[in-house]
Amino acid sequence: AWFAGLNFYVDERVIIPRSPIAELLEDEFSPWVEQDNVDAILDLCTGSGCIAISAAFTFPNARVDAVDISPSALEVAKINVERFGLEENVTLIQSDLFTGLAGKKYDIIISNPPYVSKAEYDALPPEYTKEPEQSLLCGDDGLDVVRRILAKAADHLTATGILVVEVGFSQEIVEAEFAGVPFTWLQFENGGEGVFLLNAEELREFGHLLQ
Repeated sequence: AWFAGLNFYVDERVIIPRSPIAELLEDEFSPWVEQDNVDAILDLCTGSGCIAISAAFTFPNARVDAVDISPSALEVAKINVERFGLEENVTLIQSDLFTGLAGKKYDIIISNPPYVSKAEYDALPPEYTKEPEQSLLCGDDGLDVVRRILAKAADHLTATGILVVEVGFSQEIVEAEFAGVPFTWLQFENGGEGVFLLNAEELREFGHLLQ
């Protein structure tokens, strides 16, 4: 599968790359960060490793941690890391979100987590059943993992860091539940929606609304 101009190995252990976050990577996250100031990147729920690997090419001087709870997904990510010769740049970590990352801080945290509600999952076309349910379905409203990311992200961002999370069609639920939080909803030339950005200052200032 192609993602951000790169060709990745995928199989039934991971979802097929299709995130609009690819466009952000190709644009170097401009204007949200300066490339020379990015030393550490975290890709939560890395799956095939496509976001982490693309980030390593976009920010060649940065270390990239690629985290997933699934050992099977990390096996696929390892294939791709080795395929692109990025063993020195990308570290694969089995962890339930931030639990295995104590003390680590990042300039960019990116996540394309599971965010599909039960009702939405049941209505998906049959081809989606070939992908891991764990990578798509996430509680009744789809936001179980997103809530946990929002609650803890500030602890793992540098002072000028940013958090970028894809929530797809769950955007309206996020906006309603976290009313008052100044999400920036990103726009994409090539299509895609439901990706928000918060910077470290916003996460800390509005942290009481995110717990």
